[in-house]
Amino acid sequence: MCTQTIILSQGHYAATHCNAIQRTATHCNTLSSLLSAPSGRIATHCNTLQHAATRCNTLQHAATCSNTMHHIAKHCNTLQHTATRCNTLQHTATRCNTLQHTATHCNTLQHTAAHCSTLQHTAAHCNTLQHTATHCNTRNILQHTATHCNTLEHT
Repeated sequence: MCTQTIILSQGHYAATHCNAIQRTATHCNTLSSLLSAPSGRIATHCNTLQHAATRCNTLQHAATCSNTMHHIAKHCNTLQHTATRCNTLQHTATRCNTLQHTATHCNTLQHTAAHCSTLQHTAAHCNTLQHTATHCNTRNILQHTATHCNTLEHT
Protein backbone atom coordinates (compact mmCIF):
# COMPACT_ATOMS: atom_id res chain seq x y z
CA MET A 1 0.00 0.00 0.00
CA CYS A 2 1.31 3.55 -0.86
CA THR A 3 2.07 5.91 1.95
CA GLN A 4 2.48 9.67 2.02
CA THR A 5 6.01 9.33 3.39
CA ILE A 6 7.11 7.38 0.33
CA ILE A 7 5.54 9.93 -2.03
CA LEU A 8 7.04 12.99 -0.38
CA SER A 9 10.54 11.63 0.17
CA GLN A 10 10.99 9.55 -2.99
CA GLY A 11 8.64 11.10 -5.57
CA HIS A 12 9.79 9.11 -8.60
CA TYR A 13 9.87 5.75 -6.81
CA ALA A 14 6.43 6.36 -5.32
CA ALA A 15 4.91 7.29 -8.69
CA THR A 16 6.29 4.08 -10.22
CA HIS A 17 4.96 2.06 -7.28
CA CYS A 18 1.50 3.65 -7.57
CA ASN A 19 1.38 2.94 -11.31
CA ALA A 20 2.26 -0.69 -10.61
CA ILE A 21 -0.57 -0.94 -8.06
CA GLN A 22 -3.02 0.61 -10.56
CA ARG A 23 -1.97 -1.91 -13.23
CA THR A 24 -2.41 -4.70 -10.67
CA ALA A 25 -5.90 -3.44 -9.77
CA THR A 26 -6.87 -3.32 -13.47
CA HIS A 27 -5.44 -6.80 -14.01
CA CYS A 28 -7.32 -8.05 -10.94
CA ASN A 29 -10.60 -6.69 -12.29
CA THR A 30 -9.93 -8.39 -15.63
CA LEU A 31 -9.23 -11.71 -13.89
CA SER A 32 -12.29 -11.30 -11.71
CA SER A 33 -14.58 -10.86 -14.70
CA LEU A 34 -12.97 -13.81 -16.50
CA LEU A 35 -13.59 -16.24 -13.65
CA SER A 36 -16.88 -18.02 -14.11
CA ALA A 37 -17.48 -18.36 -10.37
CA PRO A 38 -16.23 -15.15 -8.74
CA SER A 39 -14.72 -15.74 -5.42
CA GLY A 40 -15.42 -13.35 -2.52
CA ARG A 41 -11.74 -13.30 -1.69
CA ILE A 42 -10.70 -12.22 -5.16
CA ALA A 43 -13.31 -9.43 -5.20
CA THR A 44 -12.21 -8.20 -1.74
CA HIS A 45 -8.56 -8.27 -2.81
CA CYS A 46 -9.40 -6.35 -6.00
CA ASN A 47 -11.32 -3.74 -3.99
CA THR A 48 -8.35 -3.35 -1.64
CA LEU A 49 -6.02 -2.88 -4.59
CA GLN A 50 -8.41 -0.35 -6.19
CA HIS A 51 -8.60 1.55 -2.90
CA ALA A 52 -4.78 1.54 -2.70
CA ALA A 53 -4.57 2.82 -6.29
CA THR A 54 -7.01 5.66 -5.50
CA ARG A 55 -5.00 6.55 -2.38
CA CYS A 56 -1.83 6.57 -4.49
CA ASN A 57 -3.44 9.00 -6.94
CA THR A 58 -4.37 11.28 -4.03
CA LEU A 59 -0.86 11.13 -2.62
CA GLN A 60 0.64 11.72 -6.09
CA HIS A 61 -1.51 14.84 -6.42
CA ALA A 62 -0.37 15.99 -2.95
CA ALA A 63 3.28 15.43 -3.94
CA THR A 64 2.78 17.45 -7.13
CA CYS A 65 1.18 20.24 -5.08
CA SER A 66 4.08 20.09 -2.64
CA ASN A 67 6.60 20.43 -5.49
CA THR A 68 4.63 23.37 -6.92
CA MET A 69 4.52 25.07 -3.52
CA HIS A 70 8.27 24.52 -3.11
CA HIS A 71 8.87 26.11 -6.53
CA ILE A 72 6.61 29.07 -5.64
CA ALA A 73 8.38 29.54 -2.28
CA LYS A 74 11.76 29.49 -4.04
CA HIS A 75 10.53 32.05 -6.58
CA CYS A 76 9.12 34.20 -3.75
CA ASN A 77 12.48 34.13 -1.94
CA THR A 78 14.20 35.26 -5.14
CA LEU A 79 11.74 38.14 -5.54
CA GLN A 80 12.18 39.08 -1.88
CA HIS A 81 15.96 39.13 -2.30
CA THR A 82 15.60 41.29 -5.41
CA ALA A 83 13.29 43.71 -3.56
CA THR A 84 15.79 44.00 -0.69
CA ARG A 85 18.61 44.70 -3.17
CA CYS A 86 16.43 47.29 -4.92
CA ASN A 87 15.71 49.05 -1.60
CA THR A 88 19.44 49.14 -0.84
CA LEU A 89 20.21 50.64 -4.26
CA GLN A 90 17.41 53.18 -3.82
CA HIS A 91 18.83 54.21 -0.43
CA THR A 92 22.30 54.53 -1.97
CA ALA A 93 20.93 56.67 -4.82
CA THR A 94 19.15 58.95 -2.34
CA ARG A 95 22.35 59.31 -0.31
CA CYS A 96 24.32 60.04 -3.49
CA ASN A 97 21.82 62.76 -4.49
CA THR A 98 22.15 64.34 -1.05
CA LEU A 99 25.95 64.31 -1.30
CA GLN A 100 25.75 65.78 -4.82
CA HIS A 101 23.51 68.59 -3.54
CA THR A 102 25.94 69.24 -0.67
CA ALA A 103 28.90 69.32 -3.09
CA THR A 104 27.08 71.85 -5.33
CA HIS A 105 26.29 74.02 -2.29
CA CYS A 106 29.91 73.75 -1.13
CA ASN A 107 31.17 74.81 -4.60
CA THR A 108 28.86 77.83 -4.50
CA LEU A 109 30.15 78.80 -1.06
CA GLN A 110 33.75 78.33 -2.24
CA HIS A 111 33.11 80.60 -5.25
CA THR A 112 31.48 83.20 -2.97
CA ALA A 113 34.45 83.05 -0.56
CA ALA A 114 36.90 83.57 -3.45
CA HIS A 115 34.84 86.52 -4.71
CA CYS A 116 34.72 87.94 -1.17
CA SER A 117 38.52 87.66 -0.85
CA THR A 118 38.92 89.53 -4.14
CA LEU A 119 36.57 92.26 -2.91
CA GLN A 120 38.46 92.47 0.40
CA HIS A 121 41.75 92.81 -1.46
CA THR A 122 40.22 95.50 -3.71
CA ALA A 123 38.83 97.35 -0.67
CA ALA A 124 42.25 97.28 1.02
CA HIS A 125 43.88 98.57 -2.17
CA CYS A 126 41.19 101.27 -2.44
CA ASN A 127 41.83 102.34 1.16
CA THR A 128 45.54 102.62 0.40
CA LEU A 129 44.80 104.75 -2.67
CA GLN A 130 42.39 106.90 -0.68
CA HIS A 131 45.04 107.43 2.01
CA THR A 132 47.59 108.34 -0.64
CA ALA A 133 45.14 110.75 -2.29
CA THR A 134 44.39 112.37 1.06
CA HIS A 135 48.12 112.68 1.69
CA CYS A 136 48.61 114.20 -1.77
CA ASN A 137 45.73 116.62 -1.25
CA THR A 138 47.18 117.67 2.09
CA ARG A 139 50.53 118.21 0.45
CA ASN A 140 48.91 120.25 -2.34
CA ILE A 141 47.10 122.39 0.22
CA LEU A 142 50.34 122.90 2.16
CA GLN A 143 52.16 123.78 -1.02
CA HIS A 144 49.42 126.18 -2.01
CA THR A 145 49.51 127.73 1.47
CA ALA A 146 53.30 128.06 1.31
CA THR A 147 53.04 129.71 -2.08
CA HIS A 148 50.37 132.02 -0.75
CA CYS A 149 52.55 132.84 2.27
CA ASN A 150 55.51 133.56 0.02
CA THR A 151 53.35 135.84 -2.04
CA LEU A 152 52.19 137.69 1.05
CA GLU A 153 55.75 138.00 2.32
CA HIS A 154 56.93 139.58 -0.88
CA THR A 155 54.16 142.09 -0.88
